[in-house]
Amino acid sequence: MITTAKLQKTVVSALEDIKAKDISVFDVSHITALFDKVIIASAGSGRQLKALSNNVQAKVKAAGGRIYGVEGENSDDWMLVDVGDIIVHMMQPAMRAHYNLEELWNQPKPRAPRKAGAQDDADASAAVTKRPAKRAAKAVAGTATRSVAKKVSPVKAATSRTRKTTKPKAGA
Repeated sequence: MITTAKLQKTVVSALEDIKAKDISVFDVSHITALFDKVIIASAGSGRQLKALSNNVQAKVKAAGGRIYGVEGENSDDWMLVDVGDIIVHMMQPAMRAHYNLEELWNQPKPRAPRKAGAQDDADASAAVTKRPAKRAAKAVAGTATRSVAKKVSPVKAATSRTRKTTKPKAGA
């Protein structure tokens, strides 16, 4: 069985042999349990795309790996090769920009859990974060009161102006 690190080197080498552009490798083991790495590469033409796919398949098999599936063999825009722990996307630059897989797979790893000794630091930071929240709540409450007052004031002013009546003139 071939290791993931050796498989990654084999795939990247196969892509470089056929002059793939913008090769990116993402560790996605924290996002999905289906595979550990995603490799994305660009090809300048449909012919180069097919050559990249064929070369990746040949090199992986030669290194002792297994090809689990190939998608897009009839497409000139995007091909995918599943080599088990690694998924290889090869696509035209326009298609790569459109789907923006880098944003999908380039997610940060979750933070490590805090240690038990860091409880004092956590309490201190919680106290700091509570204060601004209380101030924000007061500010929102004050804003709501002020805005209601502003809405009522013009109405009262308009009502007081319209209620002014003049005394009827005698004899009119």
